[in-house]
Amino acid sequence: MADLEVDKIRNIAVIAHGGAGKTSLVEAMLFNSGSIDRLGNVQDGTTTTDYEPEETARKITISSSLAFCNWKGYRINLTDTPGLINFLEDTRGCLRAVDGAVVIISAVSGVKAETEKIWRYADEFEVPRVVFINKMDRDIANFSRAVGEIERSFETEAIPLYIPIGLGDSFTGVIDLVKMKAYKFHNGKAEESDISSEMVSEAEGYKKKLVEKIAESDDKLLEKYLEGGELSEDEIIKGTREGALTGRFTPVTCGSAIRNIAIPQLLDTVLLCLPSPVEMARLSPIKGTNPKNGKEIERSPSKTEPLSAYVFKTIADPYAGRLSVFRVYSGILRADSNILNTSTGTKERVGQVFYLMGKKQIPAHTIGPGEIGAVAKLKETYTGDTLSDEAHPIVFEKVKFAEPIISYAIAPKSKGDEEKVSLSLHRILEEDTTLRFQRDDETKEMLLSGMGQVHLEVTIERLKRKFGVEVLMKTPKIPYRETIKASAKAQGKYKKQSGGRGQYGDCRIEIEPLPRGGGYEFINKIVGGVIPQQYRPAVEKGILGTMREGVIAGYPIIDIKVTLYDGSYHSVDSSEMAFRIAGSMALKKAFQDAKPVLLEPIMKVEVITPDDALGAVIGDLNSKRGRVQGVEPQAGGNQKIISLVPMAEMLTYANQLHSLTSGRGLYSMEFSYYEEVPPHISQKLIAEREAQRKEKAEEK
Repeated sequence: MADLEVDKIRNIAVIAHGGAGKTSLVEAMLFNSGSIDRLGNVQDGTTTTDYEPEETARKITISSSLAFCNWKGYRINLTDTPGLINFLEDTRGCLRAVDGAVVIISAVSGVKAETEKIWRYADEFEVPRVVFINKMDRDIANFSRAVGEIERSFETEAIPLYIPIGLGDSFTGVIDLVKMKAYKFHNGKAEESDISSEMVSEAEGYKKKLVEKIAESDDKLLEKYLEGGELSEDEIIKGTREGALTGRFTPVTCGSAIRNIAIPQLLDTVLLCLPSPVEMARLSPIKGTNPKNGKEIERSPSKTEPLSAYVFKTIADPYAGRLSVFRVYSGILRADSNILNTSTGTKERVGQVFYLMGKKQIPAHTIGPGEIGAVAKLKETYTGDTLSDEAHPIVFEKVKFAEPIISYAIAPKSKGDEEKVSLSLHRILEEDTTLRFQRDDETKEMLLSGMGQVHLEVTIERLKRKFGVEVLMKTPKIPYRETIKASAKAQGKYKKQSGGRGQYGDCRIEIEPLPRGGGYEFINKIVGGVIPQQYRPAVEKGILGTMREGVIAGYPIIDIKVTLYDGSYHSVDSSEMAFRIAGSMALKKAFQDAKPVLLEPIMKVEVITPDDALGAVIGDLNSKRGRVQGVEPQAGGNQKIISLVPMAEMLTYANQLHSLTSGRGLYSMEFSYYEEVPPHISQKLIAEREAQRKEKAEEK
C-alpha cells in the first residue's frame, strides 16, 4: 500500500510486564477499529496475536506478533510484545523498529521490574510513549496510585488526559479532560454526557495540572494563563502533542481492555500523542553507514528516496520457510524485485510481500516508507540485516541483544537423532536471537542456552511441534577444574616386554602450582641425552592428555608448571608412545602428592530487587555460599545487589528469584574467576566420579 501517506501511519508497540493485558488491549483496539468482527479472549486462546500453541496453552505472549487497524483515516501498525523476563529481548528488538509505544500499567499491580526494564529499552531507542492504566474494573484498582508509581519509577511527569468514572465494579467509563465530557460504556458502546456534579471538582483539578504543564512550554500561553485567560481546546490539543513528542511529560489514559472500556479514547490518544514516521525522523533522524566508504548517510521517509529497510524479526516455519519481518524506512519495497542485503553483501530475490494480521498473511504489491511488512524465503537474510537498493546501499546499526543467562544440557530421546536435533535447533536459532546452541568439547554435551528456564522449555516444545524432534533437558555439568597447592616430584616409567620389540619410556618431572589464571607451563631441563630430543615432546603430549582428563575427579587440570628434568631410554625399545605413557604416569603420581584440590567457577551476579524483598534475596544469596559485595539504590524503589556466587548454586536461580520477589526481580551473571571447592563438597564430587568409573569398569 505504497499509496498510503506516510504522515497517516503510526507504528506502535504495546509494551508492559507479563499479565498487564497487552494482548487483550491489542485485541480490543482491533475490534473497536473494525479490523476484526469478534473480540477474542486470552483465556479461550482466541486472540489475533497470541496464536502459537505454546502461547495459548500458557496464556502468555512468548513471541512478538503484528497486526494493524485503520482508525479515523490513519493506519496503526500494532506490535504485541512479550512481557515476561525470559522474552524481553524480543520486545527490545521490536522497539528498534517502531515510532511510539503504548505502555500498559496495571491499576492493580502497578509498575514491576519488567516494566522498568522495558521503559529503559524505549529510552534506548528514544521512542515516545503514552501510558494506558489497565484493569480499572478490578476490585483493588487505584488510578492515582498508579499515576504516582509512574512518576516515581520513570522520573517523568505523568499527565492524565482521561480519568476514570468509578473504580472496580463501579468503573463505567472515563472523563475527557480536554473536552470536559464524560463517556460511559455499555457493552462496548460509549455514551457522551456532561460530567456528574460529584466528579466536577476532581476533573477540574486534573485539567488544571494539564493546562499548567502546557502553558509552561510557551511564553505567550503562560502569559495568557497567568492573566486569568483560559486556553482554547485547540491550544490544549496542540500543547499536549508537543509535550508528548518531546518527552516533557507522559500522557496517561485509562480503561479496561477485557471489558472493552475507553479503547476508542486510547486510539485517539495514539493519533494525537505519538509520531508519524515523518515526525519521528525529525525527532531522531534515519542514519546509517555507506558500506562502500564507511561514511554516515541519512535517509528520509519518502517514496522518492532509495529503498532502505531493516529486518527486526525472523519467523521460522518448517513449511513456508523463513519469514523476514521488516520496517521500510525509505523508498518502496516491491514484490517480484531484486534487492541487496547490505549487511552481508548478498543479492536477494523478493517474491511476494505481505502485511501480517497475527498469523494471517495479507498479500501486497508494494510496502512503502514507514510501513511494516514481511517477505518469505530470503536466502541469506536474518534479524538485524539491512535491505536496500543495490545502487544506493546503506547499513543500519544492528541491535546488540543480551547474552543468555542459563544453560541446560539436551539429548535426543531417540538415539541417532543428534544431527536432526542440531539442524532443527539451528532453524529455531534463526528466529530467536537470544538462544545459543553448542557442543561442549569438555563434557561432550549439547548445551542449549537462553534467557531463563521457561525460555528453554518453550524452545523444546517448539522443537517438537515444528520439527518433530523430542529432546530431554537436564542440568548441565559444572565446569570444575583440578589444580595443586604444593610441589611434588615423580617418576613415570613404562616398561613392557612381550616377545619381540618391547616398549620403554622413563621420565622424571616436578610439578608446581601457578597463580590462579596462570594456565600451564612446560619447561624442558634435560641435560645431555638421557632422553633424546625426539622423545621429549611425547612426554609433554602425555602430560597434556592427562591434564585434559584430570586425575582426582575427571576434570581438566589448570594452573600448573611442569618441569621435565631427568629420565632414561632404551636404544631399541623406546618410542614416542612409550614416553607419552610415561609422561602421563609421572603426572598422575606427582599430582596425588601435590595437595590436589578441586576448583569451581565463581560468577559475578547482579540482582535488581524491590526494597521489600531485599533482605530475603540477600539471605538466599548467602545460603548459596554467595558473598555480597555491595548494594546500590536504583530508581523506582529498587536495589541492586552485587555478589559473587558459585555457578553450581545458580543453575535454577531464575525460578527462585521469581518466587522471592513475586516476579519483580531481575538478574544477570557472568564468569568471574575460579576458586577452591569447600572440602565437604569436593569429597562428594570425587566420590561420585569414582562411583561412575567403577560402574563403567563393571560394564566392560
